[in-house]
Amino acid sequence: MIAIFFGCNTSTQQAAGPVATIAHVTTAPTKLSKEEYQYYSTVVKSHFEGSLLNRGFNGQILIAKNGTVVFEKAVGFADMRTKDSLSENTPMHIASVSKTFTSMAVLHLMEQGGLKLEDTLGKYFPGFPYPDVTIKMLLSHRSGLPNYLHYLSLLKRNDTCYSNQDVLNSLFTLQPGLEYKSGTRFSYSNTNFVLLAMIVEKITGKSFPAYLKEIFFTPLQMTHTFVYANQDTLTPTPSFAWTGRIWEPDPFDCTYGDKNVYTTTHDLLKWDQALSSGQLFKKETLDLAYTPQSNEKRSIHNYGLGWRMMIFPTGKKFIYHNGRWHGSNAVFVRFPDENATMILIGNRYNRNIYNAAKKAYNLFGNYLPGESQQYDDSGPDDNSVGENSIKEETYTPKTKSSKKRR
Repeated sequence: MIAIFFGCNTSTQQAAGPVATIAHVTTAPTKLSKEEYQYYSTVVKSHFEGSLLNRGFNGQILIAKNGTVVFEKAVGFADMRTKDSLSENTPMHIASVSKTFTSMAVLHLMEQGGLKLEDTLGKYFPGFPYPDVTIKMLLSHRSGLPNYLHYLSLLKRNDTCYSNQDVLNSLFTLQPGLEYKSGTRFSYSNTNFVLLAMIVEKITGKSFPAYLKEIFFTPLQMTHTFVYANQDTLTPTPSFAWTGRIWEPDPFDCTYGDKNVYTTTHDLLKWDQALSSGQLFKKETLDLAYTPQSNEKRSIHNYGLGWRMMIFPTGKKFIYHNGRWHGSNAVFVRFPDENATMILIGNRYNRNIYNAAKKAYNLFGNYLPGESQQYDDSGPDDNSVGENSIKEETYTPKTKSSKKRR
């Protein structure tokens, strides 16, 4: 069975469906007063210089208030081997922050009538061996499906690069057991978002990278953003271990939906402002996306439909997603009450990215009363939701030196 799943011809024939392009009109940032701008610019610069910029950071930072950039920085190298300078226009891997695009693409199809969140996956993949799994369960990580990064890594195959189709085939042929009864609790699994990307392709009749470009990237003028697929001629920006060694390609670099969006902080600000403006989606859709779906145990951490959130006893709430893939780290935080945005992307592994972001919450509002603003390395790379403490991605093969470009 292990030997044959690559050859499985599970049908995923694409059928044309709703592909209405989202209309977008650029919204001008709300002008900050001179005093406001000076305040945020000063405190943000001081914070990140102390917590990150002087601590081995290689990447991009952008902080905005009311859509106005109050602090930005691009430092280091796009490729540490050749010392190519990294600029604000260098597309960088945002790992699981990519899931925000996947989820909103699915919710767009829902608005267009192309799917229902309660649809089971058998509707799109006939004979799917987990009959109770729905689209909503995939979006909220409540499906119980095991993470393909875990069970496929046991095959120890290095002669291939797994595609989304390979992941689907493996569920049919290997039929790994569910982690728990579908719909009963939260457990982060990249398998969910690989399948969501395939559902988008089934409904639209377009490749997932092409569909995101048509529906989001082009209308929003996100000119430095793309979804990487193995057949691309594009050479993605490589990532590196904290030591500066190249992170070599591996069998899990070719799947998308769960990761593989490359973008910049400026393009992510466009994405943030388009969502905040209400021009892309109905208010009801956004409210649904940002509603906690896992409430078995009380926690300030929760997960909606493709979005993380922290909800405090004070009533304060912010929306975010972190990401890690190999040496790439990303943080994308949206503070709705303050209309503030924090974006950090690095391509040289640095856990200070997450720590610095966490310590910055109180710069925008009273989110963590009494939280120490001292800088340390004790914070985790992951966040808990209910009873689960989870990481964005956990398959991290060894790095090694190489002259081959990733």
